[in-house]
This record gives sequence, C-alpha cells and structure tokens, in this order.
Amino acid sequence: MELGWRSTAIVTGLAAVTVVVQLTVASQVGLFGAELNIVPVTVAACGFFAGPVGGAAAGFASGAFLDFLSGATAGVSSLVLTLLGFAVGRWRELRDPGNTLVALPLGAAAVFAYGAGFTAVSFLLDPGDVARVSWLLARDLVAGALLGAAAGLPLFALVRKVLRPVLAVDPLERRRRREIRRTGPVGLRGLDI
Repeated sequence: MELGWRSTAIVTGLAAVTVVVQLTVASQVGLFGAELNIVPVTVAACGFFAGPVGGAAAGFASGAFLDFLSGATAGVSSLVLTLLGFAVGRWRELRDPGNTLVALPLGAAAVFAYGAGFTAVSFLLDPGDVARVSWLLARDLVAGALLGAAAGLPLFALVRKVLRPVLAVDPLERRRRREIRRTGPVGLRGLDI
C-alpha cells in the first residue's frame, strides 16, 4: 500500500464505518448465542490486501473507535486488532496465497483470534472478573468463527474494492504467464540454421 494522506484517510474511514455498522447492525445478527463480529474480518482483509503496516493501522484505528464508542476498557481492542492486522499482513507476505477462497478461513481465524485475544487481555487486566472465562466462551468463539467465515467473502470483496486505488500490488490479481518461446525442432538447436 502506498503510504500517504489518501491511504490514511481511506483506512480510517473504513475503520470508522465498520465500527459504526458493527455497533448498530451487525451485533443484532447471531448464531447459537454468538453475535456477528465484522471488525476483525475487516481488519484481516486490510492486512491481507495492504500488508502488515496497513493491517496494523486498520487494526489500531478500528480498535480505538470500537473502544471509545462501546465504552469498553480503552486499549484492549486496539492492542488485539493491531496484532491481528499485522499478523495477517505478515502471513500474506510470507505465503502469498492467490485464491479468493482464502477469505473463508481467514475470516473464521480472525474472529476466533480476536475473541480469544480480547478475553485473555481483559482477564489479565482484571483478574477478578472470572465470569467471562467459562466453557460457554468456547461455544461463542466457535459460533463466532462460523459467522466470521460466512461474512468473509463479501467483506473481503468490499475491502478490496475500497482499498484498490491505494494498493501497490493486488494479491489476488491474476498473474500473466510468460509467452511460450517458439523454437525449432529439437535436433537443430545450436546449429544456427
């Protein structure tokens, strides 16, 4: 991603819109008691398309907006989402997947990692609050991961469309194969005929 004011404005705007949609609409959608969480999926998509720095920036902005608008402990979501965005961006740099279906496992893994990380950091900051850590948490994490996988494809497509003007390289762009070089018969190579 090209660093500049335009990319910063696009990532910040995407983070703000995602958090507002999460707090107003997406939190109403549920499965087995878990709610749809589009913020970690969007941060994972930003990390996938924009790289580790863009993913970390999207994670920090989304986490800051989420913490301040929801009234949660300031910094917990920012920390977890920054690490999530950076990790997904770094994974994309090392593995370079070129398949659009990567959004399904990344969406599920992002929601699962965000839920587990948020719970761990919240528990470390307030160890007296043991009520959040129970077997129901595992059920909520798995159900949330399923919802994250379902939301992965449309959110990845939307984030790709929004970030496309500032991307240096689109990881899902089809690479052209080199043109096959025409050669003569095998027996006449090297004879300069």
